[in-house]
This record gives sequence, structure tokens and C-alpha cells, in this order.
Amino acid sequence: MYTIGEAAKILGISSHTLRYYEKETIIIPDRDENGDRRYNDSHIQWLQLVIKLRETQMPILTIQRYASLFLEGDQTTQARLHLLEEHKRSIKQQIRTLNDVDAMLERKIVAYKNYISKHKQNDFKS
Repeated sequence: MYTIGEAAKILGISSHTLRYYEKETIIIPDRDENGDRRYNDSHIQWLQLVIKLRETQMPILTIQRYASLFLEGDQTTQARLHLLEEHKRSIKQQIRTLNDVDAMLERKIVAYKNYISKHKQNDFKS
């Protein structure tokens, strides 16, 4: 079991973020006899997924929905699958967009380097 500080360090996020996820019912940590939050390995794995989902622009409301469906049990498996498939489609579109922008930037960078290189050569000829 991990304290909130230990869990935050393992996950590379702040304790504040963990409290926020709890407030938004994305995670429900265990509590010790003093009422302090305790996170187990399953919590850590779940939060690692949450962090990746956020990094790929999944809205908090969608993560909340997924968490809620999970807590409802096996009868929500199809709904959870659909939610993840939708997000995967979104990620694929993000990848296409990023690849397009990457190619555009590469062309611009090459053009600038060529321009700079030509002008430096002309400077030496003067």
C-alpha cells in the first residue's frame, strides 16, 4: 500500500492531482485506520491508464464515465469497449494530424536551411 505522496511520486503527478481524481470519482483509494488515503498496485495501474488517457486528450467526463461503468460491473463490458474504441479512433486521427504537421514542418525547416545556406554562401562571395 502506498501513501498519497508515494503514489504521486510513482505516477509522476502531484498529490493535488490524486485528490482531484478522487473528487471526480475517477479513483476511490482505500483508507487506513486514521482515514489516510492508501493506494494499492491496482490503483496505480488504473491511474497509469488514466494518465495516458489524459495525455491523449480524453476528456475527464469520459474517464469518469469509464470509471463509473467499471464500478457497475461486468454487464457494462460492451459499453466500456465502445468507449475505448471511440478513443482509439480519436488517437488515430491525432496521429494522422501530427504526421501531417510533422511533414509540413520538415519541409519548412529544409526550406529555411536551404535559404540560410544560400545566403551565407553569397555573403562569402561579396
